Amino acid sequence: MHASPTALNKPILIFPAGMPRSLDYLERCKRDGQTVIGASSLAYDVSKPAYPEWAFLPYVNDPGFLEALQLLITQRGIASIYTPNPVVWSYLNEVLKNLQPAIPLINASPVHDEMSGYRSAMAHARKTLATPLPIASVVDTKPALPELQLATLFRHANVMPGMCDDEKISALYEIARHSVRGDVVEIGSAWGKSAFVLARLARLHDIGHTLCIDPWQSEYVVQNDTGGLVDNCIHHYDYDEALRVFEMNLLPYSANDINYLRLPSVAAEQQYRQAAAVYSPSFGTTNYAGSIALLHIDGNHAYEAAQADIAAWEKHVVAGGWIIIDDYVWPYGDGPQRAGDEFLAQQQQRISSAFVMGTALFLQLR
Repeated sequence: MHASPTALNKPILIFPAGMPRSLDYLERCKRDGQTVIGASSLAYDVSKPAYPEWAFLPYVNDPGFLEALQLLITQRGIASIYTPNPVVWSYLNEVLKNLQPAIPLINASPVHDEMSGYRSAMAHARKTLATPLPIASVVDTKPALPELQLATLFRHANVMPGMCDDEKISALYEIARHSVRGDVVEIGSAWGKSAFVLARLARLHDIGHTLCIDPWQSEYVVQNDTGGLVDNCIHHYDYDEALRVFEMNLLPYSANDINYLRLPSVAAEQQYRQAAAVYSPSFGTTNYAGSIALLHIDGNHAYEAAQADIAAWEKHVVAGGWIIIDDYVWPYGDGPQRAGDEFLAQQQQRISSAFVMGTALFLQLR
């Protein structure tokens, strides 16, 4: 929402004020300095203290609703209305044309808002299934997922915060269809979006268990990026909170096949090499094979860090396994690309397939 200074002084009515989307919109208004008034039909609404101004309105099917709304608009100088309730929205969309034609509903139909993410997921699934990647793989191709399963992957992933876009999800889906069995290991998991995608694909294609490696500590996040734009935003993140968000995102999908190590990459590799089981209070104990089918490297993007991640973990990747180097194309520096190109040059005899999709480099070993 981008409002002019004049519009900021004209209140937006949020009604019903206690719905989750109403409260989300309230926070956006507060950040933008927008004047808002909350309204409810409940005699006592627990959301009332969250609003700077408050009003009572009867239910929309009450005979006195329109008169009460008209009075509220006049007395408070309301300029627009936000409602995430589909019944209220549909009713106001009709009656405001005659009651107050100058007062718009500020949001589109809530039904459209609620369904847009699902519709987008179905569209991405259909597109991915219609245009499979022509991967020159050494592994037999597994059957395509049903459209609904793939749409579910897109939808659930895109509810989670993170930088894993739909193009990359499509690529991960495709290489999972050309994967041998083994562990799925991710270096750098943050909030868990790509970890969810990998874990879900690993289960659907019977690949193996997923292990996420991340220190979730600020001192390991310094990228030394060109211009310092990335490093300058480090202080905005709470890394203990990031781990909690990761756990909240992954726990509903875990069946003793997902876990994590809160360690720097090289230290985590030593533990992985020495023990087949990983324990965490949130996920319990997960047993791993000790050999990797899919290695996703998305940790610190400084050249030295990316090189160390590859050197530490690539030896565990089995024949036919995949190495994904994320942000191989990265506008803030060339660390992952330099490290990836060095690996390509040094290990070309081991590599059977290589391609870039989106910003990631995908490599399959012979």
